[in-house]
Amino acid sequence: MVVLAASICTKGGKAVISRQFRDMSRTRIESLLASFPKLIPTNTQHTSVETADVRYVYQPLEDLYILLITNKASNILQDIDTLHLFARVVSDMCRSADEREILKNAFELLGAFDEVVSMGYREQVNLMQVRSVLEMESHEEKIQEIIARNKEAEAKEELKRRAKQLEMQRREQQRRTAGAGGGSSYLGGGVSGYSPVPQRFDAPETAAPVTRLTSSPAARSPAFKGSGMKLGTKKTKQAELLDALGGDVLASSVGSLDISAPPTPTASSQPSPIHKADGRGSVPEVEAESVHIVIREQISLSLLRDGGVQSMELKGDMNLQISDAALAHLRIVLSWPSTDFGGNSLQFKQHPNVAKFTPGQERVVALKDPSRAFPVGQSLAVLKWRYAGTDESNVPLSINCWPSPSNDGTCEVSIEYELENHNVTLRDVVISIPLPTGSYPTVVSHSGDWSLDPGSHSLAWTIPSVSLSDDTHSGCMVFTVGGDDASAFFPVEVTFVGEGSIAGIGVASVSKISGGDDPAFSVDAIVTTEEYLVV
Repeated sequence: MVVLAASICTKGGKAVISRQFRDMSRTRIESLLASFPKLIPTNTQHTSVETADVRYVYQPLEDLYILLITNKASNILQDIDTLHLFARVVSDMCRSADEREILKNAFELLGAFDEVVSMGYREQVNLMQVRSVLEMESHEEKIQEIIARNKEAEAKEELKRRAKQLEMQRREQQRRTAGAGGGSSYLGGGVSGYSPVPQRFDAPETAAPVTRLTSSPAARSPAFKGSGMKLGTKKTKQAELLDALGGDVLASSVGSLDISAPPTPTASSQPSPIHKADGRGSVPEVEAESVHIVIREQISLSLLRDGGVQSMELKGDMNLQISDAALAHLRIVLSWPSTDFGGNSLQFKQHPNVAKFTPGQERVVALKDPSRAFPVGQSLAVLKWRYAGTDESNVPLSINCWPSPSNDGTCEVSIEYELENHNVTLRDVVISIPLPTGSYPTVVSHSGDWSLDPGSHSLAWTIPSVSLSDDTHSGCMVFTVGGDDASAFFPVEVTFVGEGSIAGIGVASVSKISGGDDPAFSVDAIVTTEEYLVV
């Protein structure tokens, strides 16, 4: 087939935009477009009309016509398919098919026309490929940006290393000066920050009273060329470098200073930051009581995309920390699990000094010898448990990813989650779905938030909290993306931080062996993911 021109014109035959793929004069194309509306028969459903020289293949576009002018020997079926692709391109790039919007996007439309037809012949492309080409993303440019960021990071690291080296040289100079001054004295080497008693006095360099302290000739050979420590307001190059770096370098260097070094006001005036415990995410901190029990679980799970469990392993441990010696003789009664998680496959292992569970009775954590006491002031692992199996009923969070390829080169992906375990509340849930190379999604509907991860070229679906107490126990996302390979959307990776215990391990009560009032206790139960995939 040979496409002579692709045009958009008004109902009166006035050209809005036109792209000629063969040598045609402007007068010729305007004449062909002006005669086109007169050739359209009334009350007909045909989308093509012929003259003695050319054939028009057209399609109404609201108040306009989009048409191809071809030779009469061209394949009409291929021409109609090409015309439909042109129409989809126009609808994708323009908000409305009116003359003003077409003229506004004329440059982009003509560029897209050139990607569909070249030298009069149809290229084997679809709408998604045309869209990707028009975005003009450069792989080389991305590499150069990564290299530039790496160079900037290396320069900052080198600057910090040089600042730390200068700080170490300054401290070495101070130690040498202190050693040459005849040992420690009332004024030297103390926490007040003064240097040893000077051997001689030099006149001040400026009008301001500045005292210079020197030492013996042996001490005037420091590791680097300098003039010793001066008391005054004049900053050295080293101090200016440290100020440029900020308080993080100051804090790291001040922490290793010996007692003879002067205090650093910048670092000491700032309160030390309190960091959140690692791996907690947005799970709130638990205020520790005199009896503090920490329950940690880690799950590794691999689900099959067609249903079923490929592998599942859950590891957990319970740590006991007692801060009051009067409460060291105690017993812990575990709560009865609401579900029979794991059945006989859930195995328990106690500390050698802790008594085993009695089958059929309540689970009690207590020492074998009641006369002995738990250690005070340290964390002791008293109980561990493990489950390994493929029972789908034990999955805490089910994931269903369903790609549906379409006939237009795109794929609609529906993914949903549902909380199956009643014992946990999941926070910071992130479901990462890989995307086909070079394609970007159009999200139709979703709960929570979503973003694109350019590093792994995946869609990250984020749900802040998943709980049975509200409507977040299940959710769904639907998006469309270019590509027709359903396997490109796997493996789906899930990460979260859970509050509670998947195995249903909890504390019902804590009591003293000798009797009396039950002590106050606190429980911190956290679940993390080692690997959670849908393959």
